Amino acid sequence: MISIGSLAAGPLFDLPLAELWFALIFALLGTFLFLDGFDFGAGAIFATLDGETERETVLSAIGPFWDGNEVWLVVFGGALFAAFPLVYAGLFSRHYLLMFGILGALIFRGLAPEMYEQRHDDAWQRWWGRSFVAGSVLAPFFLGAFAGNWLVGSSRSVTLVGAVVGATVTALTVVSGAAFLRLKAESALPGSVRRIGLGAVVAYLLLVVATLGLLAIRLPAGVDALLSAPALSLIVASIALAAGYAAALRREANLAALASAAGLTYGLVALVAFILYPSIDPAAGLTVEEAIVSTLPLNLMSIGAALLLPLIATYFFVLYSAFSGPITAEEGY
Repeated sequence: MISIGSLAAGPLFDLPLAELWFALIFALLGTFLFLDGFDFGAGAIFATLDGETERETVLSAIGPFWDGNEVWLVVFGGALFAAFPLVYAGLFSRHYLLMFGILGALIFRGLAPEMYEQRHDDAWQRWWGRSFVAGSVLAPFFLGAFAGNWLVGSSRSVTLVGAVVGATVTALTVVSGAAFLRLKAESALPGSVRRIGLGAVVAYLLLVVATLGLLAIRLPAGVDALLSAPALSLIVASIALAAGYAAALRREANLAALASAAGLTYGLVALVAFILYPSIDPAAGLTVEEAIVSTLPLNLMSIGAALLLPLIATYFFVLYSAFSGPITAEEGY
């Protein structure tokens, strides 16, 4: 029987809970980046579409999902605060401008489609359409900038690494968005969506190369970390997934293309986590073991996470099952 005394004595079942929570936090970040990423990508592609029917199709495709997908950002922030409160406090205080930027972009991204549907005059829809695009592009850009600055331990919000990583993440969301729209809308959208996806995956690979070059320069052990077997494996896997994405999109195997985009997303997040570990806040000089909370709350949180995360996953399974399949012409936002 588990007692308070046993929970305070040592890690639950002698598990490496600090490392597991580190991995969980980045898994949650990757889940948000993929699930909300294809919403962001759809918003960016929205800017390239002129017809009212095509734009309504984009909004209908993401309508059932985008607000639920943002749950994973809340879960990521909550897990970081609960397990690594010093890291949470340090990151969010150093980069509060980026945090406000992310929140502001998410607000515009969420509000714009609602307002877009309220009136149908050109000026009104032009304004809110642009707001929707701006929010969809700026949110992943600011999130990428935050991640890049976190990785190199910068205390400034505006850095070259942050800008390049922000562009990389934005390109990745367009990769996901193109596959998602082709999957959900089938022939309701023009072939330009496929071409945008193919161009985005090329841009993503080029930006990844630029990112790795900057990290090799900026990080003390950057070259050694990037030439290690795990990092090289992730890089090679990303190239293979990008090639698979392009081939699947050309063949209209859109579910396979979306799965490849998911692999690219989790691969990028895994690469960031691998380069960062065992540090978790380079700017403050904190390692995972130093920043983790004490044993009792860590064990209690682990039990809570083991109970709650399956419930959240079940909710998303039901959500995506209920709205599976391509959208129909009768559906609206």
